[in-house]
Amino acid sequence: MVLKSMNEVLDYIESHMNDGIDYNELERITGTSVYHFRRMFSFLSGMSLGEYIRHRKLSNATFDLLHEGISVTDTAFKYGYESVDGFSRAFREWSGISPSEVKKKNMLKAFPKLSFQLTIKGGISMDYRIEKKDPFKIVGVKKRVPIQFEGENQEIIKLAKIITPEQRKKLHSYANMEPNQVVNVSYNFDDDRMEEKGSLEHMIGFLTTRESDFADFDVVEVPTLTWAIFSAEGAFPKVMQETWGKIVSEWLPSSDYELVEAPEISFMEGLSDRNNVHSEIWIAVKKKGKIL
Repeated sequence: MVLKSMNEVLDYIESHMNDGIDYNELERITGTSVYHFRRMFSFLSGMSLGEYIRHRKLSNATFDLLHEGISVTDTAFKYGYESVDGFSRAFREWSGISPSEVKKKNMLKAFPKLSFQLTIKGGISMDYRIEKKDPFKIVGVKKRVPIQFEGENQEIIKLAKIITPEQRKKLHSYANMEPNQVVNVSYNFDDDRMEEKGSLEHMIGFLTTRESDFADFDVVEVPTLTWAIFSAEGAFPKVMQETWGKIVSEWLPSSDYELVEAPEISFMEGLSDRNNVHSEIWIAVKKKGKIL
């Protein structure tokens, strides 16, 4: 997806703010899936698509209330709210005042329309490979944890500590495919993941193709997919997190691939020396425009 099509989508959203967004039209404009567009929008803008649309509606509503003299009730229904109370709550959370106070206080809060521009950084190479993998399962222990961009997530550390040696031994016995070691898996993200808010499901476990009831462990079924696998070496978790940032801000926008909805998998080796850790990040992808 090129920046031109991203900006065309923003123009489309702007002109259909009040009469509904046709997500099939977004796919036509970008030539990619809505899932990929939503994720790329979040990666590049730092907010979810839903939040951007909500902020633009409330920004336009502020102008209508202050300069156009439209009533609170008419404004609420113009911007798609089912009730005046719902509109008033959303408006107060966003602006800090109620809609009825806008004219009285002569206050205008604006949220401008976005546009995407290309910044050339250059000179940064990334080690990756593309591999197709047959269906497999991820077996382990999971927990819903808060989204965190930098540093080690304490809730994930707590999750790792509750797994007993006996459970780890049993889980390891299921492993029969690369990397044949403990993996960390993130999935079921909240929409606002790029604001470092919300939560996700995080699993610690192993990859397997075995058929079993897997005792009391959690299981995620993964279909046949193509994976972009990135490797990195350096201080943990800093280098691994920087690699993920480069994937979404540099590699994805310039590659011939788009994201597929699937768990994100990572693993680390050599944690005894935390300044020299080998890590891999797996993300499921498909060729742009290709139907799975």
